[in-house]
Amino acid sequence: MALDIESIHIWRSPQGEHHIEWQASHPETQVEIEPVHTGPHQVSYHPESHEGVRARVQGLPRDCRHGFQVRDQHGNAGLVFERKLGLEGTPNFRDFGGYRTTSGERVKWGSLFRSGQLTNLTDADLALLENLQLDLVCDFRREEEQYNAPNRLPTQNRPRLASVPIVPGSNADFFEEAKRNGGGRQAMYDFMVDINRDFALVQSPAYRVMFEEILAVDDARFLVHCAAGKDRTGFAAAIILLALGVPEAVVMRDYLLSQQFFVPGDEIAYVREKYGMQGASDEMILPVLEVHEDYLAMGLNTINEEYASFEAYLERALGVGEPELAELRGRYLSPQ
Repeated sequence: MALDIESIHIWRSPQGEHHIEWQASHPETQVEIEPVHTGPHQVSYHPESHEGVRARVQGLPRDCRHGFQVRDQHGNAGLVFERKLGLEGTPNFRDFGGYRTTSGERVKWGSLFRSGQLTNLTDADLALLENLQLDLVCDFRREEEQYNAPNRLPTQNRPRLASVPIVPGSNADFFEEAKRNGGGRQAMYDFMVDINRDFALVQSPAYRVMFEEILAVDDARFLVHCAAGKDRTGFAAAIILLALGVPEAVVMRDYLLSQQFFVPGDEIAYVREKYGMQGASDEMILPVLEVHEDYLAMGLNTINEEYASFEAYLERALGVGEPELAELRGRYLSPQ
């Protein structure tokens, strides 16, 4: 009848309400939730929900991140922080810490973040971002994307902004070909799969720069982001977590969270305008905006095919050898 601590998932809506999900070995497991913040708040429970949101917390301050003590009646307990922080101007802003490694350690919360572009952050978003005390932001967008839609960052506690452009495959050529030939959904889906092979091989110099930037700042709290926070950023978060020793199945689960927090239908008009695809159907465009296991799996399988081990890939392609790996794990892992 125990609570599964590893299954606890907490996310914040843009309206500031925290949603808490968990799994337990028995439906009668009693779970108590207590925010670390001691100010006024309201907790509502939904015990009838065997899947999805089982509790909601309202009334917590919106300008900082929050942790929660979650425990059951058997003494199983854990301190869990919110994974999605609920920024209004970028829907896929997440902490990708908190995961257990194969060695039994845990990736620290509050040091590793990922998101889409920061162009449309609200003043409330900026207040939260300032309180995260980020040291570094790695922007994977193309140079023209960065120029046309510059990031909005706090004026106080302003992080260093590192431009690390990643241009996967031949985007422009592909979209031109697709417009001419009327390529359908499958062609676009296959293109997105191939992009991740490109991430692993052709784009390794950019990801090498990412690691160099992170290692250049002592104990850096950092954010990696692109436009949507799911493809270029998704691969970056995956290789960082794998370098820290997080199991591949857990890495894939983190990658697929973009399915929950990024709504493809909301971005179709933007992509159609961005790539001049006015004649393309929604069905054709959707794979560009979706997240599928096949996408990341192609990148990881490519690494397995081209290198003797993931550690060999880190060292040969990304410049992360044993000393760098020890530094990263010393920074970002904590005992259970």
